[in-house]
Amino acid sequence: MTTSAEAKGAASGLPPVHVIGTGLIGTSVGLALRAVGVDVSLEDQSETSVALARDLGAGRITGEVAPGLVVVATPPDVAPGLVLESLRRWPEAVVTDVTSVKQVILADVVRAGVALDRYLGSHPMAGRERSGAISGRADLFEGRAWVLCPHETTDGRATELVGRLARATGAAVSTLSPLDHDAAVAAVSHVPQVAASLVAARLEHLSEQAIGLAGQGVRDVTRIAASDPGLWTQILSGNAPAVAAILRDLSTDVTRVVTALEALGEEANVADAPGARAVLARSIADGNAGHSRIPGKHGAGTATYAVVSVVVDDSPGELARLLVEIGEEGVNLEDLRLDHGLGLPFGLAEVHVLPQVAGPLTEALQSRGWQIHG
Repeated sequence: MTTSAEAKGAASGLPPVHVIGTGLIGTSVGLALRAVGVDVSLEDQSETSVALARDLGAGRITGEVAPGLVVVATPPDVAPGLVLESLRRWPEAVVTDVTSVKQVILADVVRAGVALDRYLGSHPMAGRERSGAISGRADLFEGRAWVLCPHETTDGRATELVGRLARATGAAVSTLSPLDHDAAVAAVSHVPQVAASLVAARLEHLSEQAIGLAGQGVRDVTRIAASDPGLWTQILSGNAPAVAAILRDLSTDVTRVVTALEALGEEANVADAPGARAVLARSIADGNAGHSRIPGKHGAGTATYAVVSVVVDDSPGELARLLVEIGEEGVNLEDLRLDHGLGLPFGLAEVHVLPQVAGPLTEALQSRGWQIHG
């Protein structure tokens, strides 16, 4: 993660930056760069969007500009054309696109037959379910990975300049080839989106009584299912081979689980259906192993935390009061989840802390009048 001082240091060497596309990512790039003093200009085919991004503080709107670095922050279907246009329009500028697919963008640009030494694809691994300039945030990239994807003819100056831009936003820079990038994001981003959407689709026709039972588990699994269908159609189309390969393997695993469940459902004697339970247990255990590899705080390995569940009234200021009092006890909050009770005017705040402080924190909160669940 880039510290505030490091971000300002990276920003000090940046030339004027021109951002094309003032949706969530483009506006957030502008906001982050303006926060550390970089000169940013904005462009978008929508006059309303670019004016809103300007009003939010993401940069200025100008006519012709002479940037040293151009950021193409548009959907994948129009990004290649804008990359080519930018390379021709500003013959001295470095150009990067920030789409979440890299091979298809590079291939389209290569087919145009232009010199590509000033082009470097990149991808900030950050986003929100909400879209548009109004959702932009100056801190969107802080602590997030920003992947640089140089190709065979990328100039070293281009790599250095785009890396400085990424660090100026607070991101942590890493480097992958376009091929390796697309394979990686298929596994950690694109397939999870498909899985979340497919699970959420099963909820559409549930009865009101059934959907009323939804708890934190289904909310966690389906959180990203609220994403924009149009944008994700472009993303999945642009990374189709890598996504299809993983989904094919996932389909095999799902079929194996379905077969085991059907065998168990057909047997009147629970001791029958030999091997079926092993399939189920192995599937859950393999999930445990995969989950344990997800990086924890600050990029460290996954840590095991204790959970203190606190009953919080659903009224203004109560959650804030809980967090303040946890701080007053000298306890660092590692993670927080809030689950609302079905039809009840309270929620459960699941406070994740280091195991050694869970007991003292529980006693301290009880002494302050908080009700501890479980």
